[in-house]
Amino acid sequence: MKLSDIADNAGSRKKRMRIGRGIGSGKGKTGGRGGKGQTARSGVRIKGFEGGQMPLHRRLPKRGFNNIFRLAFAEINLDRLQAAIDAGSINANETVNAESLVKSGVVRRARDGIRLLGRGEIKAKLTIEVHGASKSAIAAVEKAGGSVKILAPKKDEGEAA
Repeated sequence: MKLSDIADNAGSRKKRMRIGRGIGSGKGKTGGRGGKGQTARSGVRIKGFEGGQMPLHRRLPKRGFNNIFRLAFAEINLDRLQAAIDAGSINANETVNAESLVKSGVVRRARDGIRLLGRGEIKAKLTIEVHGASKSAIAAVEKAGGSVKILAPKKDEGEAA
């Protein structure tokens, strides 16, 4: 085998089509755009137009709305909290809050606050400061001898106090 014999497999590399270069090229004159009119032009097209029939996005009913004041909490369950204590990433003697949970890697970011949920069980006696907690989570923590403090939701910087 010689260096000059090395080549790609036949058909593995295809040259791009040069459009608008005469009728002999097979993609000349209109350049693959069909006849004249709106669709032959660049930048102009009615998206979702169905030839005068009521478009699908207008035929379907509207429902619901997006609440711009909704707070997005980072949710954490009791079993995840207990696993972090067992692994040693959270100190059970210190107060567990959003900052300590992010630092230990239990949650990636605190978002608008932490919400404690009641899946699993907790054995450690903890003092927890969160922005929200379910009734079952509070009951489980207090049963283990700990306490849950609910903090006020975070205020935006632009909001008047």
